[in-house]
Amino acid sequence: MDSKKPNSPARVAIVTGASRGIGAAIAERLAADGMTVVINYSGNTRPAEELAHKIEQAGGRALTAQADVSDPAAVARMFDAAETAFGGVDVLVNNAGIMHLAPLAESTDALFDSHVAVNLKGSFNTLREAARRLRNGGRIINLSSSVVGLYQPTYAVYAATKAAIEAMTHILAKELRGRNVTVNAVAPGPTATALFLDGKPQQVIDHLTKLAPLERLGQPEDIAATVAFLAGPDGGWINGQVLRANGGII
Repeated sequence: MDSKKPNSPARVAIVTGASRGIGAAIAERLAADGMTVVINYSGNTRPAEELAHKIEQAGGRALTAQADVSDPAAVARMFDAAETAFGGVDVLVNNAGIMHLAPLAESTDALFDSHVAVNLKGSFNTLREAARRLRNGGRIINLSSSVVGLYQPTYAVYAATKAAIEAMTHILAKELRGRNVTVNAVAPGPTATALFLDGKPQQVIDHLTKLAPLERLGQPEDIAATVAFLAGPDGGWINGQVLRANGGII
């Protein structure tokens, strides 16, 4: 990109679950900020390839990487691919996750196990790899949720996995002392993605829109801007924190 200085290679960012929604917005924003982006996806190749093409058409650089984050071997291969292609990894954004809602009494073993596997174990897998392999001066940004704090009915299992991610965020920030690597989390509120809006009656969407004092839903670009701040030069003194990007909902 024209903004890169000579002899100053672009920083490399892995964004998990980056083929759509908030993850795609984050990948686009980091690429626009001059980073080389690894677009992770779990299954459907086409949206990831389309996003990579869009980034490259805009003058950025992107690589797609299929990996189920719940599989530690797949996560290790993804880091291998990034190191082979670009020489190393500087930024990890843990965005991949699932959300299926049910009252605790009606939550099945399958619902619980899938949330733990993807949201919690998936983040653990990538955090462990990043802790071992991220270049000094790197940044780690986890995606939590403002349901940690709102404690809404039907969100028990999902919120529990996100609360665990916040705990790992605080602890890993201390464990990486001496490497100039920051570890933070971003906790979005209701955000207007296709996944969020799908199946919700307009009445519910209207209610959620009014909850925040700013009286609108978040946009994927709002969350991407928060992540970009933490990943960029202006976020270097923020460490071990959870930023609630939710318009004041909590």
